[in-house]
Amino acid sequence: MILITGANGVVGRQVMNQLLKDDAAVTAVTRSPRETRLPDGVRAVNGDLFHPQWLEAALEGAEAIQISPRATGPGLGDLLKLAANQGVRRAVLLSATTVEYPAGEARFAAQFKHAEDLLTSSGLDWTILRLADFAANALAWAPQVKAGDVVRGAYGQAATSPIHETDIAAVAVQALRTSAHAGQVYTLTGPQSLDQFEKVRLIGAATGRELSFQELPPEQVRQGMLAQGLPEEVPARLLGSLADYAGRPGPTTATVEELLGRPALTFADWAHDNARAFGR
Repeated sequence: MILITGANGVVGRQVMNQLLKDDAAVTAVTRSPRETRLPDGVRAVNGDLFHPQWLEAALEGAEAIQISPRATGPGLGDLLKLAANQGVRRAVLLSATTVEYPAGEARFAAQFKHAEDLLTSSGLDWTILRLADFAANALAWAPQVKAGDVVRGAYGQAATSPIHETDIAAVAVQALRTSAHAGQVYTLTGPQSLDQFEKVRLIGAATGRELSFQELPPEQVRQGMLAQGLPEEVPARLLGSLADYAGRPGPTTATVEELLGRPALTFADWAHDNARAFGR
């Protein structure tokens, strides 16, 4: 059995779907299983991973666990101890490229590095996936695309190599199912560096529209996000990283292709797969 934290996230859901195709037994940790539409065949357990002691019974028989630090929060150390005591053999951590390639506020990269340190000292066979920004982050633009032909935001020249969640999940599944990736740290990105102007253009191509990106002052964007009720951490994470990527593009690696034996999916692929979310 494989246990998934962060089951409600775009990566967690993809991992569950791919594991089910391999006929693996999957348990998903969620705070509200009745409100969460999990794939058929997934066992749901309900509880707060910030205080994971209740999870001991659910870990019985688990061979591997996928860890999302944002889902586990301060409970990660206790969770790893429980997993080791219950005989879990492998753990796969979703980390960030900012640990190796700093961008944005240092406090956010430090949180991921702390999670990595807890994992590597846990006694479990571990694999760390340092991830570029998710292509799925572009879903934040969907309301603007549905309302018109202009996407507004800060730092239009900020360039990253966004990664498709399907590729993240495919690598994670490999590491969860076998010990071949134990002790490895992989930096995973998409195959192409794109700025925000180009990302919006590609969404337009996928939806059959001519879309454009209009740059706004960062403080205006920050105030707009706060006015929507988002916590301070959200614009701080976004704008800090974008400011740095506008001056120095994020990394691009070929690791996905090397591990999967096929080309990494492009942002254009992702936009095509998710065109309906933008009103197409």
